[in-house]
Formats: sequence, C-alpha cells, structure tokens
Amino acid sequence: MALTFMYITNDPAVALIAEKNGVDRIWIDLERLGKEERQKNMNTVKSHHTVRDIEVMAKVLTRSELMVRINPWNENSVSEIEAVISAGAERIMLPMWKSKAEVDGFLKAVGGRVATTLLLETKEAAECFEQVLDNPLVDEIHIGLNDLHLSYGLTFMFELISNGMVEALCETCKRYGKKYGFGGIARIGEGDLPAERIVMEHYRMGSTRAILSRSFCNVDIVKDIDAIEKIFGENMKTLRNFEESISLKNSEEFVENSLEVKACVDKIVERIRERRAQ
Repeated sequence: MALTFMYITNDPAVALIAEKNGVDRIWIDLERLGKEERQKNMNTVKSHHTVRDIEVMAKVLTRSELMVRINPWNENSVSEIEAVISAGAERIMLPMWKSKAEVDGFLKAVGGRVATTLLLETKEAAECFEQVLDNPLVDEIHIGLNDLHLSYGLTFMFELISNGMVEALCETCKRYGKKYGFGGIARIGEGDLPAERIVMEHYRMGSTRAILSRSFCNVDIVKDIDAIEKIFGENMKTLRNFEESISLKNSEEFVENSLEVKACVDKIVERIRERRAQ
C-alpha cells in the first residue's frame, strides 16, 4: 500500500512537476469564508485560487486527479458546485461542515457527478460523525488537524494524534468501510516531529491519504522551476523509499514509534505554552 498524496497549487508548471513525480492529486483551494478569522494569527496557507485556475489545470493534468476545496456549506454552495464541476473538477472537498444536513445537502448537490471528500475539522462534525457515515454516498474522509485542534482548544495540532482522537475517528471510518486520511506530511528527516514518525502513524492506523505540506516544497520561497523540480523529485523519492521500508517493520516498532510521537508532541506543547506565557 502506498499513500495517496495531495499537493495544493494553482501553478500549472508546478502541478506538472508534482504529477511527474507521482503526486496523486492536485488541489485547487477556493475556500475563503471564515478562514482568515479562524487562522488569523497562524502561519497557514490562505490561497487566492479561482474557478479559472480549475479550467487551466484541467487542461494540463493527464494522470493526477484534480480536486477542488469549495467554501463551507452556505446559500451559494449549489451554484459554486455547479461552477467547479463545469470548470473540470474531478473531486470536490467540503470543509468545515458541522451537521448531517450540511453533508446531505452537499452530496445531493454533487449528485454523484464527481468524487467527493468530506474534510472533518470541527468538534460538531466529530460529534455527528457516525450519522454522517451512514449515508452510502459518502466517498472518503480527510481529518483536518489544523482547524480541528482549534475547534477543541488544543495547543498543537498533532495533539489529536497523541491523545487518540485521530485513531478513534479512523476506527469509525474503518467500521463503516470508508476510505480515510489525515493531516499533512513534511519532507522526511525534518521537523521537531519528524515526518517519518507521522508516516508510520498513517500506516499503523490504516490511513491511505495525506497532504504534502507547504514545507515539502515551498514555492513561496523557491521560485526557480528547475530548483523546484529537483527538490520535488528528491523529496518524493525519499518519501516513497521510506514507505517501502515500512513493510519491514514489526508491530513492536509501530508501538514504539507511536510512543515516540506522543513524547515529541508533549515536548512541543510544553515549549509552545512556555513561549506564550513569556
């Protein structure tokens, strides 16, 4: 099993590099409503993608699936869904849903014309999760760690892994026979919480989907297209090689890794709280 990787970009040249190096989904991000308010003090990606970007991307991609995140469910959602399908979206992601009614409305509006992903990132969504999964039209779930940890008032998004919540949600998906994934992955060998430990947690919990984070190949910093191609190629090769090595690991190693993740998260949370207290 290899993870399905997603990468956010509206640049056709970068998208083609990602596709060439085995990225499974290119992600156009139209979400605007409420995002600035939720994440105003955070160094997160706030895109300025448009429906026109979908049209352009649909013409250049040949293998990677074109996924579009729309706005949270609102009075204009039906017309937005029509627009992105007409523009060439192959999959639509619904963010920030809080009720079964919102999900049912979304799935009805899509009407099975393209694939769908529900982005679970609110406490309310977690509370009505089993009711939502009862709908046979639900295709897959992605657990969004950033907004979900904010919804629960946590300090650090990976606390949702260390406190067992992500695993519980994954188990619920498994019981209902739904495909699922969570969070993002940075480049192997970097970060206070190393990406390889998170990849192992994906495998331990049966997750099959992950976002390639901005730090995996930060095109806001690296502008030269040849440099981007080199970075992307090297990072994808390293990541896929690490995935292959996981098949050689035993159950004790997965348990040990999970404990290491919890220890790393605890240290990071303590450091963040100390910094905020200063």
